[in-house]
Amino acid sequence: MSLAGRFLFSAAMDVVPDRETLFHEVYDTEHVPLILTVPGVISAARFELQPLTMRLGGERTTMDPQGAPRFHALYELESPDVLLTDAWAKAAEQGRWPAHVRPHTLNR
Repeated sequence: MSLAGRFLFSAAMDVVPDRETLFHEVYDTEHVPLILTVPGVISAARFELQPLTMRLGGERTTMDPQGAPRFHALYELESPDVLLTDAWAKAAEQGRWPAHVRPHTLNR
């Protein structure tokens, strides 16, 4: 798959432990669906960072990303200008995300 002519925007953060369930619920059921309605947003995917063990240089190596944000979202955009649109700004401020989740995120 080629991403020629498209752009990736990455968001990464941690969330305080007692808000993690709400974080995932709102991210999956409200925040990402709202962002996907923005013209120029092609797709979105979420990831959780974990230690990785692989063969590198002929040896088994484990990389532990301690200190890095645990939760990531990757947005495929038609242009980086999508992030400057009124539609993006409006979508990012709807639902429970701004008041109930964002204040409990850190390490962004």
